[in-house]
Amino acid sequence: MTKVLVLYYSSYGHVEALAQAVAEGAREAGALADVKRVPELVPEHVARKAGYKTLQPAGAASVSELPNYDAIVIGTPTRFGNMAAQMKNFLDQCGGLWAEDKLVGKVGSVFTSTGSQHGGQESTLLATHTVLLHLGMVVVGLPYSFKGQLRMDAITGGTPYGASTLADDGSGGDRQPSENELQGARFQGAHVARLAAALAGHPVGRSL
Repeated sequence: MTKVLVLYYSSYGHVEALAQAVAEGAREAGALADVKRVPELVPEHVARKAGYKTLQPAGAASVSELPNYDAIVIGTPTRFGNMAAQMKNFLDQCGGLWAEDKLVGKVGSVFTSTGSQHGGQESTLLATHTVLLHLGMVVVGLPYSFKGQLRMDAITGGTPYGASTLADDGSGGDRQPSENELQGARFQGAHVARLAAALAGHPVGRSL
């Protein structure tokens, strides 16, 4: 069975929600999908004061387990147009895997969250793609066969580089991922799972 790791960092739960949707899509396509998070770097008392979602059910990932998967889908919020430090710190520990070509040929994909419509979604996704390419992975985005990307009747995330969501309602309040954004994440998860299965020579599950 094709194995997909949904590896994420989430401060307030928005990326976490997308991570669960990505995993749902991968499972719908017939893959085994694990959802794990990267370790927090912010001191606990600081995180609590900032209102971080400190209790998340996903277990912590380790760099050593990454080669066990056929595909890795990374979820990270945007920090000034780039991935969060927590995710970069984790990926920076992959030097040993890089040296031994452990991730070459595996599928890599990315999704993100920003606080505004133009808050760096695409730059974050593309910057993370660069890391995946250095590791030798086959980069997969969110194709336009997901027609939710073409919607003009609502404010929504979703780019050809990966699924995304908007975390701010425009007035500084919390906005949870919309159904269209969650559908994009599910589509991406299924798309990744099918491609990973094909590359690994596994039976391919049905389309969403």
